[in-house]
Amino acid sequence: MNSHDNLPVETVGPSAAPEAEPTSAPAAAAPAQSDELARLQDRLLRLQAEFDNYKKRTARERADYVKFATEAVLLDLLPVLDNLERAIAAAEKAAVPAALLDGIGMTARLFRSALEKHAVKAIESVGKPFDPSIHQAVAQVESAGPENLVVDEIQKGYFLEGRVLRPAMVRVSRHATDATSAEGAQA
Repeated sequence: MNSHDNLPVETVGPSAAPEAEPTSAPAAAAPAQSDELARLQDRLLRLQAEFDNYKKRTARERADYVKFATEAVLLDLLPVLDNLERAIAAAEKAAVPAALLDGIGMTARLFRSALEKHAVKAIESVGKPFDPSIHQAVAQVESAGPENLVVDEIQKGYFLEGRVLRPAMVRVSRHATDATSAEGAQA
């Protein structure tokens, strides 16, 4: 036996010798891993932002749907109110019993209040400047006054939640032409 046999033996193997390599390998891999990590974090943030935008958009669309779901029904009911108002105007001109006129008037008021509960408001038109986004011009009337003013309302227009439900059908003023004003001066 040798005196070397009793000495502790150190093993030199893959775990002891490559200590220098693992420090150099992670140093090379660290920038690649941090780039990958940064790319994945950026992707995650973008996906979260897109999802938040999606949630907000769908909530807004759902709220608009609920708000304007009754639009078609309300459009079908507006001619009923128009006819009630025509009946009131005709009854005021004719010799109709006051009780009948009062009954039609109460029905029209009740109808208007029901529409107002559902955020339907009449468009005020007469005497206002013509606005093609809320008015539908069906005729022009020559006038000595300002041009493009609504002078007469043929059919009431209505807003639903601030959006035009039905445009008002109106007559709009225009300046009298020279030929028309010359004819008026001769007569």
